Amino acid sequence: MRPCDESIKRTLDLVKKMLALADEGDANREDTNCGVLYSVLRDSAYKVRKLAEAEIYAHKKKGLWKE
Repeated sequence: MRPCDESIKRTLDLVKKMLALADEGDANREDTNCGVLYSVLRDSAYKVRKLAEAEIYAHKKKGLWKE
């Protein structure tokens, strides 16, 4: 796998960790400010995932993505 593709896959792994942390933090929060923090984390993870998936699609379309 090309280094740039590996970085995209690692980014998606990070997104999974961000979403898990947001869920865990939200379940354990004690006030609304923490809720805002974990909502921002979750939203950011979704945005990063969308960008990474778009890059994967673009690489596949160019024939550059090798699983």
